[in-house]
Amino acid sequence: MAHGHAHTHEHGHAHGHALPAPEQVNKAFIIGIALNLIFVLVEAAAGFWYDSLALLSDAGHNLSDVISLVLALLAFRMAKVKPNSRYTYGYKKSTVLVSLLNAIILLVAVGIILAESIEKLRNPQPIAGGVIAWVAGVGILINAFTAFLFLKDKERDLNIKGAYLHLMADALVSVGVVISGVIISYTHWYIIDPIIGIAIAIVILVSTWNLLRDSLRLSLDGVPAGISAEKIRKLLLQVDGVREIHHLHIWALSTTQNALTAHVVVASLEDGEAVKNRIKEILSEEHIPHATLELETVAECCTDRTD
Repeated sequence: MAHGHAHTHEHGHAHGHALPAPEQVNKAFIIGIALNLIFVLVEAAAGFWYDSLALLSDAGHNLSDVISLVLALLAFRMAKVKPNSRYTYGYKKSTVLVSLLNAIILLVAVGIILAESIEKLRNPQPIAGGVIAWVAGVGILINAFTAFLFLKDKERDLNIKGAYLHLMADALVSVGVVISGVIISYTHWYIIDPIIGIAIAIVILVSTWNLLRDSLRLSLDGVPAGISAEKIRKLLLQVDGVREIHHLHIWALSTTQNALTAHVVVASLEDGEAVKNRIKEILSEEHIPHATLELETVAECCTDRTD
């Protein structure tokens, strides 16, 4: 059995199921938090000074970024806490809850931007276009740079993906603000401010939808995206000596680690060890490093098939 475990572990690392290089990710989060926080303060001040809804909603959205980056960083730290007798998986699940919370924060931001933009459509206010364009221009640089820090790890973890989405959405928001600032400077069409606000809200909504769906699925212990229970069942049935698989459950321990439990019906328990090791190898290759298997013979096959 020891061999089986060593093997699965080795595979797990080869496929990067351990948290993505923690030092790099930590650094990316800390740089992102610092840069965005400074920018939020500058932008909010400019927004109040020039009474620009575009700047204020952008600052509010950037603040939601800072909050989500802080939450994600916290979740990474918590995921490393060792399991104890009360939390036998440690706090790995906090990463899932944080990604759900981040999706909700984004949706709230969308709601606020929409509400304020509609209000502005009803009675457009004159605003200083040039200043808005300058402040938002800085925003594009900051958001794009911070998003770039998360680019290569974004598919490995929902929280990194969430951070990346927040930052990219923001860079887009800032692009929108620059465009509205430039148009207003030349044409004084103040109505462009809320129109771009609405367009931006829709962009954020679309990009958040997948994050919300994936994190909801993980919160409900659903099969993580990218894993097919049917495919896993077929792969396991192909293992020599395996007659049948039932009570198959696949779920996420955290945003980076998946687990599986199953009852495996074997021809004879003599090959049990070999079958187990082979199954764990296969699962490890399929991004499921934690597997708990119960072996049964055809004769004693459990009768209840409820789940």
